[in-house]
Amino acid sequence: MEEIDVPPFFLCPISLEIMKDPVTVSSGITYDRESIEKWLFAGKNNTCPVTKQALSTSSDGELTPNHTLRRLIQSWCTLNASYGIERIPTPKQPINKAQISKLLNEAKTPQSQIKCLKRLRSIAGENQTNKRCLEAGGVVDFLASMVNNFSTHSEFSEYGFDQYDSTRPVDEALSILCNLQVSEHGLKNLMCKNGVFVESLTRVMQRGTYESRAYAVLLLKSMLEVADPMQLINIRPELFIEVVQVFHDQISHQASKSALQVLINLCPWGRNRIKAVEAGAVSILIDHLLDTLERRTCEMMITVLDLLCQSADGRAELLKHGAGLAIVSKKILRVSQVASERAVRILFSISKFSATKSVLQEMLQLNVVAKLCLVIQVDCCNKTQDKAREVLKLHARAWKNSPCIPANLLASYPA
Repeated sequence: MEEIDVPPFFLCPISLEIMKDPVTVSSGITYDRESIEKWLFAGKNNTCPVTKQALSTSSDGELTPNHTLRRLIQSWCTLNASYGIERIPTPKQPINKAQISKLLNEAKTPQSQIKCLKRLRSIAGENQTNKRCLEAGGVVDFLASMVNNFSTHSEFSEYGFDQYDSTRPVDEALSILCNLQVSEHGLKNLMCKNGVFVESLTRVMQRGTYESRAYAVLLLKSMLEVADPMQLINIRPELFIEVVQVFHDQISHQASKSALQVLINLCPWGRNRIKAVEAGAVSILIDHLLDTLERRTCEMMITVLDLLCQSADGRAELLKHGAGLAIVSKKILRVSQVASERAVRILFSISKFSATKSVLQEMLQLNVVAKLCLVIQVDCCNKTQDKAREVLKLHARAWKNSPCIPANLLASYPA
């Protein structure tokens, strides 16, 4: 295609590409909608990229369309069609609050609620602006109330929904909530509803379909990341049982990682370590560590185990499992620096607080002590090496002269 000069004011200042949907921000600068939305909302910036001036958008996040500039760009595209320039289509305007209110007000019967959910999914899928408009229009509360209502029934297909559509309303509502990418403010509101919505998500994970359970744990992860410490402390034991079960069932890679992140976020607070241990987390994590090779998942599982082994119950469960000490030791120097550090910390917790004579002997027989000597020799994180030295020094009298440690490693045993 022959090169032609593009008028500079047709180009988005961020991407330097021809604007398809020009919008003007409060600083007076015009950007392409997709670029400025990515800057403002995905990038969580609140300044104009050109002027660095603080920006103020309307409460529903709408930007002012620059229709004049868009028509000029379309006319220029038409005039230069012979050079292979395609005319940009007129963008579809984002949904407004009046349309959203009308849609929600009409959702009174089972049939209309199903239609409403389908329409909401379609609207949310069109662009990021629609997602923010839907949230500002009360859609998050509407969807949360549907999840609350249906999760209280023994079956999610109450009221004859299945005769109208194969999709269950609770699945659809949770799917849309996840797709909306609810703002931090919206997530905090969901957490603050007297724990009702968290209880609903717990029931969904307990009795829902695989799809709804996956959506529930994804949404829960986002909510807990913005929750206050007191809310984290008061999480009920039932939630731990269901989160651990979602991870155990391996519904999807994303759901499993979200379940692990939920445990990472919760376990440092209050008695949550005990709740997770009582939910069977330790043995399930060890079982899955035996088969998992993916780096990030291994890191997260070892991180959760590290948190749980900071409690006596967690250490007892790890030692009770036949492969507990062996798999933790095996992951050292085989996964990543992060995994090695967390695994050595687990061994430190065991050796400092739960080191019976039989445990110390088992650590020798499983080559755990030899692996710690190897950590000192190889080039790895100083923090990990220091922690390995501490473990070896703690029980030097029992381990130092053992024939279970190869001679080449015994030489590195700390004095």
